[in-house]
Amino acid sequence: MTVTSAATQPGDTAPDPAPTSARSTTVATVLVIAIPLAVACAVLGMTVTGAFTASQQLVSAGDLVEYGLPVARVVHDTTAALTIGLLIVAAFALPAKKADHGAMSSVQHRAARWGAAAGAVWFLAAVVGIVLTGANTLGVPLTSPVFARNFLLFAFQVEIGQSLVVSAAAILVATLVAAFATRVTTLAVATVAGLFALLPLALSGHAAGSLEHANAVNSLAVHLVAVCVWAGGLVAVLLLRTRTKGATGRVVARYSTLAGWAFAAVAFSGIVNASLRLTGPADLVTTTYGWLITVKAVILVLLGLAGVAQRRKLVPGLLRAPLDRKLFVRFALAEIVFMAVAIGVSVAVSRSQPPIPQTPETGQDTRSGLLGFPYPPAQTVQTYLTQWHIDWVYLAIAVVGAGWYLLSVRKLKQRGDSWPVGRTIAWLLGCALFIWTTSAGPAVYGMVHFSSHMLQHMLLMMFVPLPLVLGGPVLLALRTLPVRNDGSRGAREWLMLFTHSRWMQFLAKPAVAGVIFAGSLVVFYFTPAFQYAMQSHEWHVVMVVHFVFSGYLFFWVFVGVDPGPKRPQYPILIIALLATLAFHAFFGVAVMTSQSVFAADWFHALGQTDDRALLADQHTGGGIAWGASELPMVFVALLVVRNWVRTDKRDAKRLDRKADRDGDADLKAYNERLAAMGKRD
Repeated sequence: MTVTSAATQPGDTAPDPAPTSARSTTVATVLVIAIPLAVACAVLGMTVTGAFTASQQLVSAGDLVEYGLPVARVVHDTTAALTIGLLIVAAFALPAKKADHGAMSSVQHRAARWGAAAGAVWFLAAVVGIVLTGANTLGVPLTSPVFARNFLLFAFQVEIGQSLVVSAAAILVATLVAAFATRVTTLAVATVAGLFALLPLALSGHAAGSLEHANAVNSLAVHLVAVCVWAGGLVAVLLLRTRTKGATGRVVARYSTLAGWAFAAVAFSGIVNASLRLTGPADLVTTTYGWLITVKAVILVLLGLAGVAQRRKLVPGLLRAPLDRKLFVRFALAEIVFMAVAIGVSVAVSRSQPPIPQTPETGQDTRSGLLGFPYPPAQTVQTYLTQWHIDWVYLAIAVVGAGWYLLSVRKLKQRGDSWPVGRTIAWLLGCALFIWTTSAGPAVYGMVHFSSHMLQHMLLMMFVPLPLVLGGPVLLALRTLPVRNDGSRGAREWLMLFTHSRWMQFLAKPAVAGVIFAGSLVVFYFTPAFQYAMQSHEWHVVMVVHFVFSGYLFFWVFVGVDPGPKRPQYPILIIALLATLAFHAFFGVAVMTSQSVFAADWFHALGQTDDRALLADQHTGGGIAWGASELPMVFVALLVVRNWVRTDKRDAKRLDRKADRDGDADLKAYNERLAAMGKRD
C-alpha cells in the first residue's frame, strides 16, 4: 500500500485530528443497543408469522422456554459473529509485531483477548440454548421431572442435541485457545475452531429425512460462516480502529476483501435457502414468512451497496489519511444497525414455519426422504448419464475455483508472464468432473446402489484429484496473490506457511500419503463408517471431502508441480506407487469376495431386501474398485518416469556446463584421489 505522509505509518501514535470522546460514546451506544434491537426484531418477526401462537398449539414447554429461546439465540448469534470477527481480523488483517512476525502484536493480542471474552459469552449462550432447545423438543417445562430424566438422552442421542453439543465443545476450544494464544499461528487455530463451531448449527435448521435436506444444510452452513465473517469483522475493525493507528486504511482494505467474498456467499446461500422454503416468488408478498425473507433481501442489497461505496470511496480515503475515520465510523455504525435487524429477522425466520413444510417424508415418499431428493428411476446407462440432482454448494465451489483460476491466468498474461495451457485444461477438467460426480448420475445412484457408489468413490479419489493436481493451483496462487510487506499474513503468506510446515513435511512422505490414500479404504468400508456416511449428511460430507483431499495429497506427492516439502528420490516414489497399487488391488479383491452386505440397514430401508442381489452388486463394486485404479495409476507411473528422465537430463546438462566452466575440475580431483590412494597401497 502507498503511504503519503509520515502520519500514516503503522507505528505512528499521533492523535486523531478531532476529539474522539463523543465518537467513542456513540460507537459504544450503538454496539450496546445492537443486541436488544436484534432481540426486538426477532420477537416482532415471530409475532408477525404467528410462531408463538403456532408453538402454543402443540405441547408447550412454558413461557420461559418459549420466549427465552429466541433471546438466547440472538445473544448466541451476535456473540458468535463478534468472536469470529475479532479472531479472523486478528489473524488475517491486523499488522504484525515488528521484531517477530510470528508473535502476536499488541493489537492482535487485544483482539484475541476480546475474542476470548466474546467467546465465553457465546459458550454460555450455547449452553443455555441446549437446555432450552431440549425442553422445547421434549415439550416440557424446565422444572419437569421428565426434562431431568431425558435431557441427557436429547443432548447425546438426538441429532439436533448432538449438533448443539458438538458446536458448544468447539466454541469452548476456540475460546480457550484464543485466551492463551501468543503466536499468530495459534490464533489461526482458534479461528478455525470458531468457524467449525458454526457448521453443526446448520443441522438444526432443517429436518433430517425431508427433501433437499443436504442442500438446505450446506447452504445454511455457508450462510452462517459468511454472516459471522462479514458482520463480526466489521464490528472488530470498528472496535480496533484507534489501536491500528496508521495501519487503519490497510486493515479496512483487507476486511473489505473478506466482506466482498462474504457478501457473495450470503447472497448465494440465501437464494438457495429461500428457494427450498418458498413455493414461488409470490410467497414473498403473500405470506408473512415471505415478508421476513423480503426484509432480509432488502437489507442485503442495501449493505451490498454500502460495501461498494466503502470499497470505492472510504478505503482510498483511509489509505491516504488513516487517522481521519469519521466517515468510516458513521458508515460502519449504520451497517451494524442494519446487520442487527437482519440477525433478528433471521432468528424469526428460523423459528417460523415456511410455506414448504420442513418435515420428514412419510408413506410412499419415505425412500425420497432418506435420499433427500426424489427416488430416481431404474438405473441404465442413459439414466446414469442424464439424471441430475444439483448440490449447489459443490457446484458453487467448482465454478468459483474455475473462475478464480482463469482470472489468475489472465492476470499473469497481462503482466507478461506465461502459464502452460495444459495446466489450465487439467484444472478445468477436474472442476467439471467434480461437478458431474457430485451432482449427476454418480451422486444420484451412488446413494442407491453399492456399485454406483464405488464408481463415485473412484471418481472422487482418483479421476477428480489427478487433473486438479496437474493444474498446479498453489503455484498459480503464489504467483498471483498480493504480497504483504508489513509482516502480517494474508492468503499468500498463510499458504506459504502451510505448504512448508512440518505438518506438510510429514504428510508429503510417500508412505504416509499412501496409507491415508489406500488405508482409509479399509477403514471406511470394513467399519460402520460407510453406513454412517449413507445415513447421515454430515458424515457424507466428511466422506466427499476426505476422498478428494486424500487423492489430491497422494497424487501431489508423486506428480505435483506445486511447491512444498522436498520429495524423495524417484526410485522410492516408484516403489511406493507400486505398493499402493498392490494394496488397492487387494482391497478390490477383498470386496469382491466379501460375504456380508455393507450398510445392509441402509439398503433395506430403501426397499432392497434381497441380500443375494445386494451382495452381487457389492462384488461388482469391488471389481470397479480394482479396475478403476489401473488407468490413473499407470498414467501417474508414466509421469513419474518422465519426470525422472527429465531430471536426469537436466542434471547431466548442469554437470556438463559446470565441467565446461571449470575444466572438469571434479573429474580431475577424483582421478587425483584415486592416484593418491594407489600410491599409498
